[in-house]
Amino acid sequence: MSETVAAPITARPAGARKTLLLKTIGALALGVVVFLLPLYLSSQYLLVLMWVFTGAVGAMGLTMLIGQAGQLSLAHSFFVLVGGVSYAVYASPGDKDTIGFGLPTLLALVLAVVTTGLVGALFAPISGRLRGIYLGVASLSLVFLGFWLANQLPSIAGSASSGRYAPSLKLPGFDFGEQNPSLYVLNVEIGSAERSFWLFAALTALAYVAGRGALSGRVGRGWRAVRDNEAMATVMGVSVVRQKATAFAVSSAYAGLAGVMVVWWYSGLMKPDEAVDFGTYGTTVAISYLAMCVIGGLGSLGGSILGAAIVFGLPQLLPLLNGSTSAGSLSGTAFTPVVITNLIFGALIVLIIMFEPRGFAGLGQRIVRLVRR
Repeated sequence: MSETVAAPITARPAGARKTLLLKTIGALALGVVVFLLPLYLSSQYLLVLMWVFTGAVGAMGLTMLIGQAGQLSLAHSFFVLVGGVSYAVYASPGDKDTIGFGLPTLLALVLAVVTTGLVGALFAPISGRLRGIYLGVASLSLVFLGFWLANQLPSIAGSASSGRYAPSLKLPGFDFGEQNPSLYVLNVEIGSAERSFWLFAALTALAYVAGRGALSGRVGRGWRAVRDNEAMATVMGVSVVRQKATAFAVSSAYAGLAGVMVVWWYSGLMKPDEAVDFGTYGTTVAISYLAMCVIGGLGSLGGSILGAAIVFGLPQLLPLLNGSTSAGSLSGTAFTPVVITNLIFGALIVLIIMFEPRGFAGLGQRIVRLVRR
């Protein structure tokens, strides 16, 4: 009689354990550094980093849509607008000129993200029929639609001249927008800028962890199957329409979270753009999000953060380094920080397309392989 021998339990390789340990230590060290930054940086530099975090969250959603699901979208700024408007409506109490429900701010945040995700899922019938540049052009129409609706519905989005206000996030016993705080850490007064910085950093970390979980799981595998070959994915039992709808919903939800962060960054102000080409939710911002993804590396969540630092961070940082309080000009030159940033990331895009199509994420992987050798 033959005996059944149980299969041995395979232990985690020593190299994998070492890599996991190093990643854990690195994450903890990064968390400590981020926690201590408000104690040493002024509020001006904290605002720059908060704007970078806002761009990074939005870029994470877009890079998953383009790099992992293979769906081109130029409507990301529209979904950022939907997220900001939704939060303002849910969180603010409303008055004679604006509609508001006055919900708890944490609930309003969740509902704003969910609402934006559902709006993105409604784009599924179009994304299921189009692909490539045709899908990108079709999605760009949403930016113009959002601009028109926001200016036609001031009771919801606020007027283009004065906007509307929404409260900061409030948790039991802790208000992130408190102006006269009684909280001190290492003898440093923790005001609204410091509290908001921690909030933005925590939301960015949460978005990154959630994105990593999605990409490494069944959802990510479905997206990549559709991206690589739709016909083969269908044969394998993958619903192409459902995967595209899910990708747009998740990407839009990330943009919605970024939209809420935009409102908080402007101290609660939700204000529609006065022109569709420039502003917070216009076509220029939509292209900027695409530039973040290309520079960081399509499909790379970490690369999105680096792309946001270049595209969103430089225009805010250059005036501070130059000693100016305005991002409009650099004294003695015709080059504004925005123009300089556009030149930098424009040149980076050209160089990346020519020499490293995977962006800074691919460059980082090359460096890691060289170090391991």
